[in-house]
Amino acid sequence: MNAQSKMPLLAPYPELGEAPIPVEPYLSQDYYDKEIEKIFRRDWLVVGREEEIAKPGDYKVKRLDFARTSVILIRGKDGKIGAFHNVCRHRGNKVVTETGGEETLGSNKAAVVTCRFHGWVYNAKGELVDVPQQQKFPACFDRAENGLIPIHVDSWAGFIFINLAETPSRTLTEFLGGVVEHFDGYPFDDITHCHTYYAHINCNWKTGMDAFCEGYHVPTIHAGSFPGLTDYWQGDVAFNGEHRSIAFYSNGMNPPTPVGTAANALFGASIALARDEPFPLPKLVNPGRHPNWGFEQTTVFPNFLIHVGAGLWFTHQFWPVAQGKCLWEGKYYLKAPKTNAQYWAQRYAVILQRNAWLEDTATMEDTQEALLSGVLKQMNLQDDEIMLRHQFHIVNGRVNGE
Repeated sequence: MNAQSKMPLLAPYPELGEAPIPVEPYLSQDYYDKEIEKIFRRDWLVVGREEEIAKPGDYKVKRLDFARTSVILIRGKDGKIGAFHNVCRHRGNKVVTETGGEETLGSNKAAVVTCRFHGWVYNAKGELVDVPQQQKFPACFDRAENGLIPIHVDSWAGFIFINLAETPSRTLTEFLGGVVEHFDGYPFDDITHCHTYYAHINCNWKTGMDAFCEGYHVPTIHAGSFPGLTDYWQGDVAFNGEHRSIAFYSNGMNPPTPVGTAANALFGASIALARDEPFPLPKLVNPGRHPNWGFEQTTVFPNFLIHVGAGLWFTHQFWPVAQGKCLWEGKYYLKAPKTNAQYWAQRYAVILQRNAWLEDTATMEDTQEALLSGVLKQMNLQDDEIMLRHQFHIVNGRVNGE
């Protein structure tokens, strides 16, 4: 048996190679600085969902520690979403105080935001519309020249993206490429009941990404949380430029616990649940309509992972904070429960999922600490870790390219 026959997922992509990948990108400050400059300050980044700011005047403030800024997203009376640096043009104070931590949500009927320091008022187009005691400013002061500093913003499938570049090299549609067709028709905007978790983790952002991009760890790390997924396999690998997708299947050889079975019967909120009734998936998701399909994961470059299942979807996002620190955001989306019994069943599934995520995140700091010892120079990847290999090649190409 030759080497490639043991790696059926990797075999169609010889350009990714089979060699180990280097550890240096996970430890180098210079490498991290280039990632921020060449990727995170240039590419489109997911910062929210449209339903979070559904009505005119609704706003969201999103912290972006890697850029030492926060972003105001605000829906205007015309329904359009604007994005601006959260920096007052007077003396630089934050216009909206970040009372919500990583994400602050609010609303203003007049669709304006007001700096609490001296009361400068900006509308949803970023225009400076009121300055208290303006008569005391010099004659050269012009409100029209002192609006909020804009950020490029666009949306796809209800996801709000921003781009911090002065002039983005690609439109959002060009950036997403085949991802748009891949998810065509998936009802993201119909499954919006969201459960959110955050954690600051002492590891490089890629260490976090890696832990969620392969199924190799499932039989060991998640043997207790998801016994039905221990007999898994991966397939449907697809690369769309910088983005990548892979599906997860399972024989379900180990049935759920009795309480899990009861919860699943009331509300199908678990990714470990085998469903008899097919869900109207996009044609490129589970294209073979295989009955053992569990869910699919797509990484929207650079740091956003979308998992879609039958009747539920969830996301992970790893934001760089420093070379060895990142912010993890996990969001689990379901349809809202209609009865108390469904509420219980849903909470059971969400807590089970939360526990599994804690099992994942619990490995990350150990991994980073061990890498910091410097004794390991390379990582050996097996076939199921093909997404890590693709990520390395894409990131490394951007870091070391022009």
